[in-house]
This record gives sequence, structure tokens and C-alpha cells, in this order.
Amino acid sequence: MNGAESLVSTLIDQNVDICFANPGTSEMHFLAALDNPKMKSVLCLFEGVATGAADGWYRMKETPASTLLHLGPGLANGLANIHNAKRASSGMVNIVGEHSMSHLKYDPPLASDIEGLARPLSHWVRRADSASSIAWDTASAVAAANAHPGQISTLILPGNTSWEEAAPTHALPQVKHEKRVPDTGRIENVANILKSGEPALIVLANKATKGRALELAGKVSASCKCRLGTQFFTARIERGAGRVPLERIPYAVPQAIEFLKGFKHIITVETNEPTAFFSYPDKPSLLKDPSTNVHCLVEKDEDSELAFEMLLEAIGGQDAAPILQERVETPAPTGELIPLSIAHALAHSIPENAIVIDESLTTGRETMGHTVGARPHDLINNLGGSIGYATPLSIGAALACPDRRVVCMVGDGSAMYTIQSLWTQAREGLNITTIIFANNKYAILKAEYANMGAGTPGEQAMAMIDIDRPTINWVSMANSMGVSARSVNTAEDFTKAMLDSFNEPGPSLIEVQL
Repeated sequence: MNGAESLVSTLIDQNVDICFANPGTSEMHFLAALDNPKMKSVLCLFEGVATGAADGWYRMKETPASTLLHLGPGLANGLANIHNAKRASSGMVNIVGEHSMSHLKYDPPLASDIEGLARPLSHWVRRADSASSIAWDTASAVAAANAHPGQISTLILPGNTSWEEAAPTHALPQVKHEKRVPDTGRIENVANILKSGEPALIVLANKATKGRALELAGKVSASCKCRLGTQFFTARIERGAGRVPLERIPYAVPQAIEFLKGFKHIITVETNEPTAFFSYPDKPSLLKDPSTNVHCLVEKDEDSELAFEMLLEAIGGQDAAPILQERVETPAPTGELIPLSIAHALAHSIPENAIVIDESLTTGRETMGHTVGARPHDLINNLGGSIGYATPLSIGAALACPDRRVVCMVGDGSAMYTIQSLWTQAREGLNITTIIFANNKYAILKAEYANMGAGTPGEQAMAMIDIDRPTINWVSMANSMGVSARSVNTAEDFTKAMLDSFNEPGPSLIEVQL
């Protein structure tokens, strides 16, 4: 067994059985080792698609995927979506090829400081020293990625360690990451606040926005009449009919300040206090009222489910019934396509148990409020803010949950960053409906131009925001990569196009002309 075969075998033994790959010459032995029936290999035509897909896999499976990236430039191409994954606390194991040790001394053209590129966005970085160390290194990388919260691991694989023979490894690290137990003093403090009856908002994130933790948070809310919310962007929320509803703190600073001003207390769960996404010359960074107190209930590496059990005991609310969202039957909209009719079309059409990935930025800002009573579904947002994440992430989500429909909403500007995703969707036959909101501009930047107080944009400045010369033909783009597509310009056609796509296997694209 050579080093590359040892690496793949160890990944499989550690329950990492999928690799999103964009290989190069240095990784040919690893590529050969991927020809293993227990390992699923997915070709991505850009490294940012591979890392985004690995993020999507983790958000739905809560176990890490691996990626295969070609040397330093390949890692650099994938870093934007590694940044997004890190912000979402997703676990990921990146395998980055490197020249053989004997070749590096000649400074070949593709030589670079891979560790230097990896460290700012990785929790764990190691360069394999020999073929015999690879099994241990790989198991250590997976153990780090499996931590709570999830972590980014980067293992650098020199070519010679791939092709050299690996000595048998009998004892690999068996690291089990337990979630830390929340501090009882913090639990008691929050219990006293809630029992006081003063207006309080509990802001949930990460593991607390789904499963039993969310149900328990609903029992706390029902017991104490406090409200439950999330940041504007959240890694994954279980929502819709039959779920505990969460209010969303608005994105725009004035609206967020207005939303938060009535609370005496903000209680955080696996997140920080609400903060503006950007700095503006005339607006604060912290969104709460100066008189509002912020209290941490659960740190990011602690057990939210256990914390809510402890809190319910402290307030005597164990027998409370959470208030669940009722189903809201939204009629199919008619007329022109505007943010409201788009939101109504989605609320009407989202299928049962769908995975909705939202990178619609401008057009989709009204969507969450109007889909709260839709059929039960998961919602995924971009915590890191680096655009071009939605279409790659949809690949990982669809592979993780092949029996569920993925609905990927993305603006045209964002979609062009990682449009290669459509090819992988078609090759893998994934059940993804990609909705492109085509307004032919970076519309969010037009709004931010005004928010920043940068004056009246001139013709040259506007040319840097508009993407209409030439106009992108999304239907032709999708068809060229094997994805069926259609263009719509009315609410009726949009609704029909969605429903048709949900009833057909495989990927499809809908261009929404705005």
C-alpha cells in the first residue's frame, strides 16, 4: 500500500467517504487511490465549487467531507468558500497536493507557501512527512474536523509521500469530541432574567436552530413569553409548518436597530451579539440599544440541547408545550415579478422537506418572512459573506440528502462566480432547482453605495455595478452544461416553472427576469 492508498483507506475508516476533487499532476497517485468502491468521488471544475460542496455536505450530514485541491493555487481558488464554511462552523478535510520534497528545492513554477495560505482559514494544518505517517495524519485531520463546532483541517500531501510505500499503522488516534457542558452560573443568571418578565430575545445559531435544541428553545419561549430569533444569516434552520418559528434580525442597520430596541435583554446561544455586517460612516456597529444587556447562555463549543434542558429545569418549564408554526396556505401569485410576488410564489411552491439555499441578497430579502408557514423545510444562508457559495453548496446538500429537493436561490452576479457548479449538478444527476434572479446588476451594491454616503454615482462607477453589456443568457449557459432551463417574466410562469421542476428528477434552472 502506498501513501495515497493509505490516506484514502484511512478517510474511509474514519467515515469520510466522499471527496470533492479538482486534481492536478501532483495528485495522480491520490486520484488513483480514489478508485475505491467505498469512496464517492465528485469532479468539480473549479476548486471553489469543491470547497463549497464540502460545506453543503457538512451542513446537512454534520460529518465532514474531503476535498482534493491542486497545490497552493488550487487551495487559493477554494479559500473563499472555505471562509464561508469556517464562519458556518462546518467541518472539512482539505487534501492539498504538493511537489515531492526533492523537487521543491529547485523552486518550480507552482511552488508556494501552502501552509501560509492555509493557516488563516484552517483550524488544523499539517504537512505529511512520510508515507508511513499519512494514516496518522489523516486520522488526526478528521478528528479535528469532527470537533464541535466543526473545524477546517488542511493536510498537505507531498508527491513522494503519495507514491512511496507506507508501513502498516496499527494504532490511530481515536479522538471523541464532546460538547462542553454549559456553565451553571450562566444558566441560573438567564433563568432569573427570564423569570423577571423583562423583555428578552434569545438569539439562536448553529446546532440550536434545529432538532431537539430548537424544540426545547420553543418550550422556554412558551414558558417565559420571551421571543426567539436568529441572526440575519444562519448556517441551517429547520423551519416551516410544525416547527418552532424564529424571528430574523433584519440586515439593514436602521431596521435592525428598530427591531431590537424594545428588548431589555439579548441572550445568545452559540453566537455573538447582533452586529452590523459592514461598517458605515454614520451608523453603529452594534445593533442593540445602549440600555440593552447581552448575556451568553451557550458558548460556541457547548451543548445547546443540554443548556436548554438545564434552563427549563431552572424556570420550571419542563412540561411546557412549544408554540409551533401553523401551515399558511399562500395562493399562487399573479402579475409582475417583484420581491413580494416572488416570496408568495416560493411560499406556495416549496415542496415538503426541501432544502432551500438562499443567496438572493436583494430580491430574496422578503422571502423568509413570507415562507415561515410554508411546508416544513431547511433554510441555509451564507454566514461568511463571500459570494458564489449557493450553487456549490447545493451540490453537497443534494448528495448528502438525495431523497430531498434542493432549491437554490441566487442573484445573477453571485451565480457567475461559481457557474461551473451546473456541470457537476448535471453529471451527478442531482435534484436541484437553481433559481437565478436576473436583474443584470449587482443590485445590492447600488443600495450600499447610498448607505455608505458615497455621493451620486457617475457613469463609470455605475459601469462597475451593472452586468448588462453583454446580457448573460442563462438558459443557453445552463443548456451548455447539461441542465434544462427556462426563462420566466411573470409570477404565474415562475410558479409553474418551479412546480414542474420539483416533479422532474435531476437539475434544472429557472431564470427570473427582473
